[in-house]
Amino acid sequence: MYREWGPAPALAGRVTHVWTNIAISSSTQLVVPDGCVDLIWGPEGPHVAGPDTGPMPVRMSSGDRYFGIRFRPGAVGGVFGVPVEALRDSRVPLAELGVLPGLTPSTMQEMLAVRLREAPGPDPAAPAIARALREGRSVGQVAWDLGLGERQLHRRSLRAFGYGPKTLQRVVRFQRALRLARSGVAPAEVAVVSGYADQSHMANEVRRLAGVPLGRLVGRPS
Repeated sequence: MYREWGPAPALAGRVTHVWTNIAISSSTQLVVPDGCVDLIWGPEGPHVAGPDTGPMPVRMSSGDRYFGIRFRPGAVGGVFGVPVEALRDSRVPLAELGVLPGLTPSTMQEMLAVRLREAPGPDPAAPAIARALREGRSVGQVAWDLGLGERQLHRRSLRAFGYGPKTLQRVVRFQRALRLARSGVAPAEVAVVSGYADQSHMANEVRRLAGVPLGRLVGRPS
């Protein structure tokens, strides 16, 4: 049983939401790329789920409880004491990072708020980079609009999001397609509106990022 709600005011600028998930039966849940980083307390304790570039199956046993805090894309900054790209496609125990000692599920938001004030902040250009790529601009156009060279944009994107702008563009386009499909939009229209060349292009990209067809993700035949 999954639910989510808004974060504490001190986290609102950097965090999208807080969430819990309690497994009501044993199953495997598929986590797909969304450009975000999560701080999670699960059955094995606290860990950081880095930005993904592909599907991450999570095996859950009945009764398992998870509590998580999801960062906005590009908003992690130096909170975990390592470059964001070092967390890519990884699930890293918090103890290995040496931050937030003494953390418990009940203190996660309070302790994270303190850490956010102390650690280096995110790249101020990160929201503009994500927004422009989400709107369908090319990497070259985004670099030009921000007054950056493409190589500089790549470096800043890597530090902020954990991967370069081309990968980020694929992820945000996929997430847009997923939202549209879940709202009932027909696949052909989803492909056009999301910026894919055609429905076949979308289907191939979704399989690369999620490992399953779009229809499987939204609970309908593909």
